[in-house]
Amino acid sequence: MGIFELETAVSVAVVRDLRAHQRLDGPGQIAAIEQDLLAEFVLARSSAGITDATIRADVAAVEELRDWLGRPLWETTPQHIDTFFGRHLREAMPGMKVRKAAGFAVYFEFLELRHKPDIHAATGFVVESPLDEVNRPRGGTHGRLRIPPTSREVTQLFTGWQHGLDSARKYAPAVRNYTAFRLVSLIGPRVSELSLLRMGDLRWQLGRFGKVLLRGKGSNGRKKKERLVPLINGSRELLDWWVHGPRWEFDDRVNDPMAPLFPSERRRADGSSGFATTDMLRDGLVEAVSAHLPAQTGRLSPHLLRHFAASDLYRNGMDWSLSRRFWGMPGSTRR
Repeated sequence: MGIFELETAVSVAVVRDLRAHQRLDGPGQIAAIEQDLLAEFVLARSSAGITDATIRADVAAVEELRDWLGRPLWETTPQHIDTFFGRHLREAMPGMKVRKAAGFAVYFEFLELRHKPDIHAATGFVVESPLDEVNRPRGGTHGRLRIPPTSREVTQLFTGWQHGLDSARKYAPAVRNYTAFRLVSLIGPRVSELSLLRMGDLRWQLGRFGKVLLRGKGSNGRKKKERLVPLINGSRELLDWWVHGPRWEFDDRVNDPMAPLFPSERRRADGSSGFATTDMLRDGLVEAVSAHLPAQTGRLSPHLLRHFAASDLYRNGMDWSLSRRFWGMPGSTRR
């Protein structure tokens, strides 16, 4: 579908529900669904306030990739992108490659967030962004890869960090930071979510392992997003140790559901501890990486630990329906 056709269609489009198709049969039906998905994408970007020029550029890039690939974009693999940029656009200017990659990235994010389970049910394909830290074009020659740490590196970091707790200059914040980022490496919460956790967010009784309620900060007056994440992969044991041991170093409000799970050293007027800020936690990670994993100094971020957790959980067989609750995708708040 051309861009001008698409603009006309969006003005009157009602995007068909992909879930109505148990399986897509025939090129005509597939083409119709692809057209509807692209129309919904344009409408969503427009509602987000993206300029018409940017939307046109993104759609043009997506259409170019579709024409080159000769098959639905949900079948795209990283190897296809390698060939697209490495051969088809080999002589293109770096800036053009970066702009096209940005268009691909937002379109595949749209497919993943809104339609991944439905596409899988209808086609058998699990849609994943084919862009990664290895093949995504960068605008400069000094672009640095952001590759998650290996299992060996994560083990080295947290083993050294744990062994150094007793000799830390300030034991309480050191063990708090260790626990917070060990949790990130196990089940992948965001740092912003860690800093908002309360004691009452630990739902020990829910499910087989218990769950933790994570909430985002929200923006522009929107309600904070919430999601319940199972305490799997050793995270329950970690938090049980923290709550019944080192957490008492801060104050005696362990049984207060409104008290911070990860407190600050700073005390309020009533003697209770406030919430540790994201900067406090981040500084703790920087210090630990420098001491126990120096090869990753300046490179290992909370976000990359979150990526490590995702990779580790997938390697251990996490299915898509469960992963939606971990990574905060639409429909992920289940009580």
